[in-house]
Amino acid sequence: MSVILIVDDERAARFGMKKALAHPEYILYEAEDGEKAWAMIQEIKPDLVFLDLNMPGLKGMELLRRLHQELKNPPLIIVVTAYGSEKIAVEAIKKGAYDYLAKPYEVDELRIVTQHAIDQLSLKRENQRLREEIRLREGFGEMIGESKAMQHVYDIIDKVAPTDVTVLLEGENGTGKELVAREIHRRSQRVKEPLIAMNCAALPENLVESELFGHEKGAFTGAGEQRKGKLEEAHGGTLFLDEIGDMTPDTQAKILRVLQDRTFERLGGNKSIHVDVRFIAATNKDLQEEIEKGNFREDLYYRIKVVDIHLPPLRERLSDIPILLHHFIKLFAGKYHKNIDSISAEASDKMLAYHWPGNVRQLKNVIEKGIVLSTGTTLNLSDLPAEILQFTTEARPLPQLTDMLVQADNSSFKDAKRTYVREFERQFITEKLKAYQGNISQTAQALDMPRQSLQQKLKELGISAREVGLEEE
Repeated sequence: MSVILIVDDERAARFGMKKALAHPEYILYEAEDGEKAWAMIQEIKPDLVFLDLNMPGLKGMELLRRLHQELKNPPLIIVVTAYGSEKIAVEAIKKGAYDYLAKPYEVDELRIVTQHAIDQLSLKRENQRLREEIRLREGFGEMIGESKAMQHVYDIIDKVAPTDVTVLLEGENGTGKELVAREIHRRSQRVKEPLIAMNCAALPENLVESELFGHEKGAFTGAGEQRKGKLEEAHGGTLFLDEIGDMTPDTQAKILRVLQDRTFERLGGNKSIHVDVRFIAATNKDLQEEIEKGNFREDLYYRIKVVDIHLPPLRERLSDIPILLHHFIKLFAGKYHKNIDSISAEASDKMLAYHWPGNVRQLKNVIEKGIVLSTGTTLNLSDLPAEILQFTTEARPLPQLTDMLVQADNSSFKDAKRTYVREFERQFITEKLKAYQGNISQTAQALDMPRQSLQQKLKELGISAREVGLEEE
């Protein structure tokens, strides 16, 4: 519900505006002069004020100045002026007014201006909420998210970090496995020692072992001097083996020995070297499937999977997208010295509807590019890449489609179509509810349908906010 105050010394003008704005979502108040308006604003704390500039006593411009000087969170102000007084209205905007409306105005114009102001206010409040969530989440370093899936990840990190247990991080590319490794190390007793990372897929096969174990002088052509490997560099700290599923079978056998007795030899050497290292491994592959194919050792698999943490893809944590958007906008706006602090509702909806095959890394890159190329103060649809703008949710196959077609084998076309469409509606609306934290009004706006129509559709489909693990409004 939005609280609106109409300030005008003409009773007929107040009456007309109240009648035009009559809506279940608005609570309307009125004041006939500036002094009464000032008192009411402090009492009812309206979201939006329509302020006539030409009034006896406390003038509209003076009230505007007082609001922005004396109130910590002043309401949005739309000044109302006589036709031909646009110059005065522009001056009011420079002093803090959100917009202006010239008399006489059309009812539709009034309603559109009001809706835009309310949308802007909602966006501002959402940004404030996200800033607070980010502040609360700072305890998990670079990791951002408040979804149930991420809360589960945080819980496991809390439990395993103080120990020396070996951890396997599983998840698609771009889900933040290295961030988790860094956070585990940061919270461990080894935090004063180094965290050394090695990507097993980034080096040619003949260099992996040299990089990992080091080599003696003359071990191979070009080995002009002795060199320590990642294992020795990580002594006392943590070794993060990224993309361990790409490690060759021979190297797998050698790393298994290190995991068993913490000893190894440099290439070209015969002296056993002991290391005190905590191991964290990561992979984007299904290692059990790789074992069946003969590409990964089963004994190594169980050595590294003492505790496993699954990093959810972004499409399974849609409710985290708004907070990620805010975080990356703030990050890159600061980095590139841009005056951008928000994203439009339309652009945000597109981001929520997209399937994000590259996960958080892709979202981060999209925001960085948008910030760099944007010429405005808000990220808009025009700042998003074509793959997001052209993506349609309808193009996504429903997970249960095959089963549904089998079950509908003896159904008529009409009945089968009705079943499929109903399931699509249920899944689509459920995901939107999750994305907007169960907020019916925001979900209805994102779906471009009246709130009452959405409530009726939820009833028809048997969906409740609590059913999808959220709180109802």
